[in-house]
Amino acid sequence: MEETTLSIVALSAFAMIFLFILFALKQKRGIIKGKNYSSSIVTYEEEGGSKELKPTSVNYHLTRQCNYKCGFCFHTAKTSYVLPIEEAKKGLTLLKENGMEKVNFAGGEPFIVKRGSFLGELVRFCKEDLELPSVTIVSNGSLITEKWFEKYGEYLDILAVSCDSFVPETNRHIGRCQNSSKKDHLESLYRVRDWCIKYKVAFKINTVVNTHNKDEDMSEHIAELSPCRWKVFQCLLIGGENVGENAIRNAENMVVTSEEFQAFCERHRDISCLVPESNVQMKDSYLILDEYMRFLDCTRGNKDPSRSILDVGVKNALKFSGFDEKMFLKRGGKYKWSKADMNLEW
Repeated sequence: MEETTLSIVALSAFAMIFLFILFALKQKRGIIKGKNYSSSIVTYEEEGGSKELKPTSVNYHLTRQCNYKCGFCFHTAKTSYVLPIEEAKKGLTLLKENGMEKVNFAGGEPFIVKRGSFLGELVRFCKEDLELPSVTIVSNGSLITEKWFEKYGEYLDILAVSCDSFVPETNRHIGRCQNSSKKDHLESLYRVRDWCIKYKVAFKINTVVNTHNKDEDMSEHIAELSPCRWKVFQCLLIGGENVGENAIRNAENMVVTSEEFQAFCERHRDISCLVPESNVQMKDSYLILDEYMRFLDCTRGNKDPSRSILDVGVKNALKFSGFDEKMFLKRGGKYKWSKADMNLEW
């Protein structure tokens, strides 16, 4: 009886070892692909070799704080944390060493931290010290001053200002305004556009198509502003951010259908700088770095963080980013993003 029991134990152990060896061999040959916490593929491996994922273009949301309260915001003010500037520079250096060519600073509102000086120093550091081909910012434009352009404009390639409507009342319905101020968001938009021309910074506009603006025709205004790119997004729901039990916002009544989004894009098809992005194109095709320098995986409809690149390094953190590099390339994520290559007339 004891011999039979020992034989069974030995066979079980042998079977476990055999399965482990088989699993390892399959991994080595690329049959089993690398996965993150939510089982999303983060590397594209094929028989006989693999392609290493690189952080070519990174969106660093350095703060979640904002002076606006846009109803659809999918990176809300859940914390007030901002990395010490030397730690932020350390992380940006690690990203550059691992292949970063473009960094986009976003928020929240990135100009809210130390009245823009924190952002300005990072912009200067990335362009002058790290010599990145492209340094860009996404802002609501309301806190930018001409003094900022005078000091930091030469280091910035593209400044994108978010504008969802050219009707002031619609912007107020969306929440794209300051509650404590009657200042029109559109005044900030045009003022920043003029400064971009003066200080030789490429000007871009971002628009989120939602139920409040889906029927608007913005063609005349976009033509007048003449941005280098007009990025048009479909309103996106992200659990814990703008939908769900623990969310600060509830954007469910702002979501448009795919047909409504396509109708908006079709209405503006003659705008040559139009770059539309549906939810499918957008959701997993951005490398998002939060205020702790953690990659955020959106593949499950939430923002599941990796460990910080400052703790585990870029390559290890990337494994848990959920980044879809194929979709990034398919949607045109890599373009002429250095102002030196744009041949713009100032």
